[in-house]
Amino acid sequence: MLGIIGAMDTEVAKLKEMMTDVKITNAASMEFYEGKLGGAAVVVVRAGVGKVNAACCTQALIDHFPVRCVINTGIAGSLQAKIDIGDVVLATEAVEHDMDVAPLGYAPGVIPDMEEYCFKADEKLRLIAKGSCEAVNPDISVYEGKVVSGDQFISNREKKVWLVETFDGCCTEMEGAAIAHTAWLNKIPFLIVRAISDKADDSAKMDYPTFETKAIEHSVRLIAEMARRLA
Repeated sequence: MLGIIGAMDTEVAKLKEMMTDVKITNAASMEFYEGKLGGAAVVVVRAGVGKVNAACCTQALIDHFPVRCVINTGIAGSLQAKIDIGDVVLATEAVEHDMDVAPLGYAPGVIPDMEEYCFKADEKLRLIAKGSCEAVNPDISVYEGKVVSGDQFISNREKKVWLVETFDGCCTEMEGAAIAHTAWLNKIPFLIVRAISDKADDSAKMDYPTFETKAIEHSVRLIAEMARRLA
């Protein structure tokens, strides 16, 4: 069974419409849609925005369903000039950029008393996602790299530069690293899939509403094809 998490209704509504044999389970104040997608057994759920919602959703998903992997789909702001609006980023790893215990001698992003803070995504899932995206979204580019997450919508050029210089991130958003963190603690393979909706700079507030819908369409096609290949 595949666990598929999105942050917002718009990110999961189209996937729910494509599902068959749906059964709804309520847990942690969230609705988990269990059924078939592209022949695969899946659970699709909207986590809500931010790292706490994402972590709670992931744990509830793992606790209530026999998922063999967790796939997080959504949109993000690009941190690299070559990664354009509409393109897709597949996470090689994820880090929480707003984890900051610098006064105690830790580098940005480091989580005290944990073996890991930069959580590595599953290579097999990433390979399947890359092939899926290239097949169903031939008009865009697919990139692989680090996703940086924090409870902030990044729309400031100085902050964007800091994220690149500090973490060498490819894109920034608000949930992926929390989902990765929770999956890692539970020893569940995961992948973060991000379609780019803005450039995470001073133009982000204008770009996001304009390109959100198109970015979500790319994500939905990719996830549906992934489910078919993993069935």
